[in-house]
Amino acid sequence: MSKSSLLQQKIEAFDKATAIKCEVNLVLGALKGFRQKFPFAENLASIEWLDPDRLFKVNPDQVGEFFGFLEKNLNLSGTSTQNSSNAYRNARLQIKDLKNLLRISVDDRKSLAQKIDAPWERIGGFGQDKVVAKKIIYCFNYEKGTVLPVFGNQHLRHFVNRTVGTATLKPKYLSLGQEYEHYTSELLNLKNNFLPTKGWDTLYFARFLYAEFPPPDSEPQTSSERSRGSGMVVTEEQLDLQGFMKLLGELQKQGVLSGEEFRESRDLWVRQPDEREALMLRLKKLVL
Repeated sequence: MSKSSLLQQKIEAFDKATAIKCEVNLVLGALKGFRQKFPFAENLASIEWLDPDRLFKVNPDQVGEFFGFLEKNLNLSGTSTQNSSNAYRNARLQIKDLKNLLRISVDDRKSLAQKIDAPWERIGGFGQDKVVAKKIIYCFNYEKGTVLPVFGNQHLRHFVNRTVGTATLKPKYLSLGQEYEHYTSELLNLKNNFLPTKGWDTLYFARFLYAEFPPPDSEPQTSSERSRGSGMVVTEEQLDLQGFMKLLGELQKQGVLSGEEFRESRDLWVRQPDEREALMLRLKKLVL
């Protein structure tokens, strides 16, 4: 079977109950809220007023809301973030360096490669594959559709090999950022030139890649996780969403909910988190 035929087959089978799409919408909604709290792309001067406590709090030690958002919402590969607190603490201590790097991250005159290759390694724990840096760059550039929330170069290379074809690029001749930009471009070209995925958000496309072409070093999934086609470690919120979507599917199957009512209920779950419990109770009463 050709790669394009296999891709088509996997796309058709992916996320039939739209549970992952709903999860992605929740994350994108949270990301918009994050951008409102940290409007660095819209207001460059706001970087100067970044409060160190929003990065990492001390006495007692606690991850601040800036890095807390990255940990909670952008760990698609299931990689442990256990040792990241040292990097976050360093970012607080070296906040002047971080502010300079944030200015580069939101600079439209800089290429993706230049943003990755900026001197993030000056902050202890931000070097190596620059995963934290890539998450920051994604958050402040996601709406442009030019960056994927895949934060390891080796994962990008794996996805290119599995979907586009064997990568002929020789990474040893490139910087980390140039390699990252190249593989990102290859995958985005595939997404944008393939009709079934053209309209997908880049986060949804990344979820598809992790679910259908899991890299060898991503966190092993349980059988229940595999059956859902998810490439992420399952959180309590995602389990609640799984149950909600199953209930909607059952009500639609019984003819109790129309397609429009199904979509309205799903959208209400996304828009109004405080109403979820009451919504579930109302829907459970409708089960035949």
